[in-house]
Amino acid sequence: MKKLLQSYGLIIVALILIAVTFNSFNGKKEKPEDVGLNTLVRYVQEEKVEKVSIEHDTLLITVKDTDQIDENERGKELKVKKEAGQSFTELMENLGVEPAKIYAIDVKVIEDPTWKTVLISVAPFLFPFLIIGVFLYFMTRQVQGANNKAMGFGASSAKQAKTDEKSKKTFKDVAGAYEAKEELEEVVDFLKHPQKFSEMGAKIPRGVLLMGSPGTGKTLLAKAVAGEAQVPFFHISGSEFVEMFVGVGASRVRDLFNKAKKAAPAIVFIDEIDAVGRKRGAGLGGSHDEREQTLNQILVEMDGFDPNVGIIVIAATNRPDVLDKALLRPGRFDRRVVISLPDIREREEILAVHAKNKPLAKEVSIKTLAERTPGFSGADLENLLNEAAILAVRRKSKTVTEEMVRESIDKVLLGPEKKSRVMNKKDKEMTAYHEAGHAVVGHFLEHCDPVRKVSIIGRGMAGGYTLSMPVQDKHYRRTVEFKDDMAMMMGGYVAEQMIYGEENLTTGPSSDLKKATQLAKKMVMQYGMSEELGPRVYGDNEELIFLAQEIHDKKNYSEKTAEIIDREINELLKNAKKEAERILTKHKDETERLVKKLLEVETVEQEEFNAIMEGRSLEKKEEKKDE
Repeated sequence: MKKLLQSYGLIIVALILIAVTFNSFNGKKEKPEDVGLNTLVRYVQEEKVEKVSIEHDTLLITVKDTDQIDENERGKELKVKKEAGQSFTELMENLGVEPAKIYAIDVKVIEDPTWKTVLISVAPFLFPFLIIGVFLYFMTRQVQGANNKAMGFGASSAKQAKTDEKSKKTFKDVAGAYEAKEELEEVVDFLKHPQKFSEMGAKIPRGVLLMGSPGTGKTLLAKAVAGEAQVPFFHISGSEFVEMFVGVGASRVRDLFNKAKKAAPAIVFIDEIDAVGRKRGAGLGGSHDEREQTLNQILVEMDGFDPNVGIIVIAATNRPDVLDKALLRPGRFDRRVVISLPDIREREEILAVHAKNKPLAKEVSIKTLAERTPGFSGADLENLLNEAAILAVRRKSKTVTEEMVRESIDKVLLGPEKKSRVMNKKDKEMTAYHEAGHAVVGHFLEHCDPVRKVSIIGRGMAGGYTLSMPVQDKHYRRTVEFKDDMAMMMGGYVAEQMIYGEENLTTGPSSDLKKATQLAKKMVMQYGMSEELGPRVYGDNEELIFLAQEIHDKKNYSEKTAEIIDREINELLKNAKKEAERILTKHKDETERLVKKLLEVETVEQEEFNAIMEGRSLEKKEEKKDE
């Protein structure tokens, strides 16, 4: 549409230029007055004519501009028609004008250039044909453009990565992910020095599958491979293959691999391959589904009758469980590189990379920040420091302080503060008891993570929050830890019940009850942590994908077993509630002190919280240190 408007705009401009040209040929600043020969003779006889310009059969007379002439006639221009072929002198003599008066006039003959004469005579006939020709030209261009698009519909939109020094990434730019980098460095070595491996009879791997949670750096690693390999690197998203027309995706796959063959050795990177690589046979169109045709073509190109020598396919996904088995077999994606969430050492390296261009205050410790961010991905850590920098700009600070970093952690985890929502005194007190219940139970249970922060300021969907994080990364969780976590989740519900009674319970604990129920269900059905049911998994968790519906739990147990499962879940939740009641009853004084402090300052950090639980004053301790 935009190109069409541009074409019509050019046509209009061309017409305007033609009109201006004709106007310049024929237009005059002031139109001369048409008079007869008698008037001309009178002006000549009275010696009022200054000059005469002869153009074909037209006489252009210019009247003198002197005081002896009437003011209305001074400088006036007149136009007189005469017979063709008759000179001005001959005409005047025939009309009885004295020769002396004729020769006193400045007579000039104007001859038109040949090109102008021809153009003026031909233009009236040529002009319509010119308009039609211009219109047809632009219409033809539009049709050709549409044909080119139609012919290129099946062409691949893969782009070749830039390898210039400014934009390229290397493995040095990727913090952490040591095992993944080691695997990919080997792939780069295959491309750079293939003779080393061929001498040992080793074959170049056909495909590498990068698997990991969102934000762990799969695409960044692929960019690093492009920078390290120094070979053509084609990248495309899985969704770019699929169109509503059957066969387009397969055509684009063929075109992509043809490009890679011409540039071999080369690397092809397919991001989010699960867009086309999902299990076959579950689509609405059966085997004729467009996505399945595209997947079939990828399988053939990777390991068919015409092997792609020197081409390595790297794919990335965060849903390896839904990929077709044919993609994962040896000969296609030979290597599967798992990129897990970074541990504390990797988080420290990632934070150091993203903190390079940010003016952190002296009290901000990258190591402490890494300890307080377990479970954060690389993208989360980048976002954390970015939010802290934005907060520093908003507060007109020249450095990013520790307070800003802590607030950014809360924002990334829970969302922004709800400063506009003002709670009344009763709701504020109820929120304080609720969060104190969580915090006190979590503090006095041995297997709960340390409480880092307690606040009654709403964030995201929460009216308040209790933030607890482990001291070090955990790779396995024990039954006792799950039970203590459930008791901590029940702490808010139990605190409200103890203070306000059953009749005044609110909807506040609904989220906590949901999390506790889900945890109890996993303990019983997935983790084998039920004595009565024993070491067995209940419910087939393999995803069934049919008509865009995902059914997560396929029932593989009887109704009688379902009753036992319900009973075991209820028992875990009841025991968690009893444990929370025991802790809050025993530590009622600590709870009241924490509630009082929360109502006073709204947010309590870890150091102050520990001091309240131990019954000491944080200010007095700091004074002793100063002494």
